Order: sequence, then structure tokens, then C-alpha cells
Amino acid sequence: MCTSIYNSLTDLASIELGQWKNVANILGTGIVTMNTFPAPPTLEADKAKIPFLCFRVVTRGMYPDLVKTNVERNIKTCYEVGLDNFKFEVVTDNALNLPKSALVRELVVPNDYQTLNNSLFKARALQYCNEPEVNILSNDDWVVHLDEETLLTESSTIGLANFASQGHGDIGQGVISYTNEEIVNWWTTLADCVRVSVDLGMMRFSFRKLGCPLMGF
Repeated sequence: MCTSIYNSLTDLASIELGQWKNVANILGTGIVTMNTFPAPPTLEADKAKIPFLCFRVVTRGMYPDLVKTNVERNIKTCYEVGLDNFKFEVVTDNALNLPKSALVRELVVPNDYQTLNNSLFKARALQYCNEPEVNILSNDDWVVHLDEETLLTESSTIGLANFASQGHGDIGQGVISYTNEEIVNWWTTLADCVRVSVDLGMMRFSFRKLGCPLMGF
């Protein structure tokens, strides 16, 4: 019995180690073979032809001031790069009472709402947006998923507009960077910085060279 359990645990550990080796190989390939410091992008598409962009922010609604401030900053960034065909949808479990605006739509997920598969948390909130009586987007519109603490940069916003306009794919993922502003907690910041290498290495290599994510998407 003990031998069987030991063998099972050993096999599991071997599988996980093998997976991590694959991740490390892809990370290394992406970082070494692709430029991790590209020049800032320029808006390549005709502004009139940029599809409608819906920036969808998902939150529990515990920090309304943070959400309000970041939405306002992100709207300013969109304007600074020349976008005018966009809207921010803030999907929240608790009402935020954001200021009324033609550019901001606040959606409060009802307490009794359930998905077909009883999804929870962020998945539940995102599915609520897709319900026929809630969704206002067309099939040609693009959805950009953001966390409540995410701040757009001019480069990322231009990149989003270019990607949506060029028709290279139906789905993509950008790089999340940290320590752009004040560092509140060094430990969590250092831990999150690992995600930058994953984005620059594994995710970028998978999307650009293979056309699809291999894992971790």
C-alpha cells in the first residue's frame, strides 16, 4: 500500500517536473529569440476603421475609489492616443455608483444570478455580461479584459487598436508589467514579476509562432 502511494506521488512529481521543464524551454525560446524591448508602436490603422473596443473591468466592488480613479485614467489614455470608439464596462458584485457617463457602463451582477454550470467569481460575472438581455455588443466588437487595478499605457492601447484592426487573430494577450508606479509591497511585487517573464516568453512565443496558447491561458 505504502509502495503504491509512493509510486503514485513519484509519478505525479515527475509529470509536474516535466511540465515545468516544458514551460522553462518555451520561456527561454521566447525571450532569447524575440525582442523583449521593441520600439514603441505607432497607430497603423485608420482611426475610422478601428473596431469598437469594450474595456471590461471585473471587480467585487470592494474598492470603489480605486475603480473610479483607474477607469478615469484609462479613459484619458484612450483619448491621448486618439481613440474615440470605445466604452468601459465595469462588472461588479457590489454597486459602485460610478458617475454617469456615456463612456462607462456599470453592471451589477444580481445576487441570485446563476450560470448554466454554476460558475463562481470572475467567471460568473463575465458570463452575466454575455446574457442576451445584458449584452449590448455586436459580433464585430472587441472585448479587452482588465482587472480593477490595471492601468493602460499608450503603447498597450495603440497595440490593442492595431491588433483589432489588422485581423491577425480572434484572441490575444498582452504583457502585464509591474513597478511602474509606487511599490506598495515588495514581496507581492517580486512574486508578480514572474508573470512578466511568462508573458514575454511563453505567451508571446505561443501566440506569434504557433497561433495559439499552449498552456496557462
